[in-house]
Amino acid sequence: MLDIHNAVAVITGGAGGIGKALAKEWVAKGGKVVLADVTPDALAQTKQELTSSGGQVETVVCDITDEADCARLADHAIEAFGGIHLVAPFAGIIRDGMMVRTDRQTGKVNGKMSLANFKAVVDINLTGVFLTIRECAERMINHQCKGLICTISSTGSLGTAGQLNYSATKAAMSVFPKVITAELFRRGMARQIRCAAVAPGYVGTPMVKGMDQKALEKIVADVPIGRLIEPEEVVSLILELYRNEALAGDVYFIHGGLRLGSRG
Repeated sequence: MLDIHNAVAVITGGAGGIGKALAKEWVAKGGKVVLADVTPDALAQTKQELTSSGGQVETVVCDITDEADCARLADHAIEAFGGIHLVAPFAGIIRDGMMVRTDRQTGKVNGKMSLANFKAVVDINLTGVFLTIRECAERMINHQCKGLICTISSTGSLGTAGQLNYSATKAAMSVFPKVITAELFRRGMARQIRCAAVAPGYVGTPMVKGMDQKALEKIVADVPIGRLIEPEEVVSLILELYRNEALAGDVYFIHGGLRLGSRG
């Protein structure tokens, strides 16, 4: 079992959502955190919250779609804390929309998902995750750090209408652990660096809780346990994946029983 105390976590999307919740729990257990985000003000506020309780926190304003920024992020973790033990590339966006929309009266196509919205999601949710993992894994190998790469998939990876871009990237996050584990295994490093994914359902982040309440009620009605998943519950699973070295190369769902067609 791995110990979180003094271990170093690199978390993108760390200024909010699951990333921020993970950072809070990580430092509470004696770990050190390097937070990355594109929003300097939110990043500074999160750092203040964590350091006020005694946490050891570094922040990096980072565009994860930029190779140089991702390299700088990984280097900063090594320079500041001497290692990387958890890679949590949690930065992500949504740009929902139907691939094609039709007019109800004519049946003709009157709109479609823009290339810009498709590419924006792929750039951040897929390419950005790849770059973050690649740069951090390089430093983990070169500095002989033992730990976990943890991607964030989603129940959306199973296919959700209106999320062709998002679902495609989250399906990719589900296969990343299998491919990365196989590559590390070939090089005899799979015991040193593990890779796994968590796949949450609807999580009660501030953004989700602040959405239209009638729409939120419809969402919750499809969750068998009758509520949203709390960010802290997702974090609890991530921490177990880190500690338990038998957990590797797979996707672990946390969704309160949700599936497509939950009612059977």
